[in-house]
Amino acid sequence: MLHIVFAFERSGVRIAHPFGGFPLASFARSWRAFRSLRASGDRRLKTKGDPLHEPTAADEEPDAAPETADRAAVGALARGTLSRADETRNTAERLRSAPERLREQAREQHAELHRRAVAARLKGTPLDKLREATGNRIRLDALERAGYRNVRQVLSARPEQLRRHPGVGEKTAAEALRAAKKVSDAAARETVFRFEPDRGDAEQAGLLGTIRKLETAEATVDELGDSIDALSAELDSVRPVAGRAGSKLRMMFAGRARKQASLRALARLEDLLEQPWVERITDAARRAHEVTGRQNAAELWRDYQQRAAVYNTLLSGITGVADAPDASAQGFVTGEVEREAAAVELDTSLLHVVPRGYQAFGAKYALAREHCIIGDEMGLGKTVEALAAMAHLAANGSTHFLVVAPAGVLVNWVDETRRHTRLTARGLHGPHRDAEAEGWKRDGGVAVTTYDTLRRFTGLDRISPAMLVVDEAHLVKNPEAKRSRAVGEIAARAERNLFLTGAPMENRVGEFKTLVSYLDPRLAEKIRVGDALMGAKAFRRTVAPVYLRRNQEDVLTELPEKLELEDWAQLGTEDGKAYREAVLAGKFQLMRRAAYSPERLAHSAKLERMAEIIQESAHNGWKVVVFSYFRDVLQKVGRLPGAMRNLDGELSATAKQELVDEFNNRPEHAVLPAQIAAGGVGLNIQSASVVILAEPQLKPSTEEQAIARCHRMGQTRKVHVHRLMAKDTVDQRLAEVLEGKARLFDAYARDSAAKNSDDSAVDTEPIDQRLLHDEAIPMDQRIVRVERERLRGTERAES
Repeated sequence: MLHIVFAFERSGVRIAHPFGGFPLASFARSWRAFRSLRASGDRRLKTKGDPLHEPTAADEEPDAAPETADRAAVGALARGTLSRADETRNTAERLRSAPERLREQAREQHAELHRRAVAARLKGTPLDKLREATGNRIRLDALERAGYRNVRQVLSARPEQLRRHPGVGEKTAAEALRAAKKVSDAAARETVFRFEPDRGDAEQAGLLGTIRKLETAEATVDELGDSIDALSAELDSVRPVAGRAGSKLRMMFAGRARKQASLRALARLEDLLEQPWVERITDAARRAHEVTGRQNAAELWRDYQQRAAVYNTLLSGITGVADAPDASAQGFVTGEVEREAAAVELDTSLLHVVPRGYQAFGAKYALAREHCIIGDEMGLGKTVEALAAMAHLAANGSTHFLVVAPAGVLVNWVDETRRHTRLTARGLHGPHRDAEAEGWKRDGGVAVTTYDTLRRFTGLDRISPAMLVVDEAHLVKNPEAKRSRAVGEIAARAERNLFLTGAPMENRVGEFKTLVSYLDPRLAEKIRVGDALMGAKAFRRTVAPVYLRRNQEDVLTELPEKLELEDWAQLGTEDGKAYREAVLAGKFQLMRRAAYSPERLAHSAKLERMAEIIQESAHNGWKVVVFSYFRDVLQKVGRLPGAMRNLDGELSATAKQELVDEFNNRPEHAVLPAQIAAGGVGLNIQSASVVILAEPQLKPSTEEQAIARCHRMGQTRKVHVHRLMAKDTVDQRLAEVLEGKARLFDAYARDSAAKNSDDSAVDTEPIDQRLLHDEAIPMDQRIVRVERERLRGTERAES
């Protein structure tokens, strides 16, 4: 027989109603008896822990609610509201926990991809490596005869498998496995996982998808985290009380106070679920699910190539393995300086970007030292370091910041400030300069101006910015120049100065001393030009309080490698004739571009080689940037297949940025001819994986800066750098002269060894080396004289 049993254990009353045969009158008498017990104030029912009791004023003076409203609210309608509340609570909790869940998923995916990369590396590691690991104490002949060719094969074998082979005993097997494990551990430490867009690997795309989901989830939680916490707390408080209203039976046996408490809680739930801020949470969760649910591999790889720096920065934060070792990230500064910087607690509340570990240290260094140079190699994100320092100061009450930069990067500075920070950015340049300057003086923010504007504009007189940032600071190395004096005047008034440059040691140690003099005159007095004779270490110790430098290989472990090639061409009849005429005329700049004089491609050895490189790049789908100092050379490059319009000095800063954006956003192969003075500074062209230098430049830093426009944070492919050189021409003489400058830069401004140049690329004809390196004579004049003498000697030999 079916029974409905109402059990009230605490009251001691138990009422059972077996349907059929039990008088309803008896049930009614039992029910009245139970209500009588409640009315008499049974203390067991009034126990504080009673789940049926919610102490309210209604316990003493019950609210009078219409019975019809009670009946309408409870039951199915209430269960619908409760179900919505539970679903909303679960949605909010999933949203809140999504970032950590996705981080763990990404860590697992990265670990597997790293394991695969290590395995591939060990597969390519010959068995001889085991001898090195054991100091040549192991015999491998038997293993080699058994078919073992690489370390991975040995590592994958069990001891008994190795011992099966003739000549492999227990000792040899154990030593081989120990050595293989040692090599494997070293490979695991040295191997850095890198995304490879050209492979289109499904597992790599899976990790990209997780990182993209994480980016969306973190942005959502950052925006709505407080609201999610408030919603969860409210639901946790109200939902248990409202739960009774879902059952008409429970409400039937609830006292008036409990019934009213449940109805009020239910009404609160209904009201809460209709609140706009709650709807924003559920809408955000739905959007996040839609965005991440429709991802596909091709879309992810396209997004990665557009935003590689974002993906790699997030991955670095997830795994911690892409950040540089502390010493590298800290630029090998002295212990005292490192401790001062580390003591700064960087406030990133006004940043939209998460700085890399080395970038955060750079910002802390700038804040701790107050007047300093960050000389990080191009492509490491010095802009983010400067913005992080300014955002920290703004979060702590500072208001006015000034950036001085070349005209070509003014737009970039304004855009980067708006994109990466909550600070207001104003460009003090052009027709609206005065109005923008007045707005900056009144409201504060980051003002960006150019060197020329700074020296001509009186609107900045008497301004003392909280921080002055001087970009491409090596441009003020000449203390007598007007722009240098203008920078010096405002630097003297600024509370803090941060000079940014990737090449503070272009030509002379003395020029570096000039930069230091703006920041710390007393320290500058200690730097002597003769310090070059003392050695690079002594020099770096002297300038450590004001100078921080990190190189790409030290801190950007995920950056694809850079392959630098010298493409030597032999001039033919027409280009050779044009070159000889330029030499005899003594026109140095004409000598530099004479190889491109012939109108027909086949008559210019350099242009022909350039076309071959571009054609090969097109077959691979690679984008190409061609840098030249000369606009007439770029005009001829512009006739080659795939070439876009030229990026040169005739374009405004805005037009340059638009052209670069167009180039970066093109999904297919393209060629960007760029004047090196216009496109080689300040612009980010990391979508290009092939760089062609049409002719050698007069300063090493000019080429390095141009290459760094492409080989920088955000680059997704290996970068191929082609230097087009003509044998026995001005190209070769420039390379020989500049080699000395490059050695000086490496010794005094780099903390890690630079690449070795290939001196065996060409066989040279005898020249007057003494004259070529006589620095008392201007470089262009001595090269012209050396080339004239060489050509005369050649003509005499031929006659």
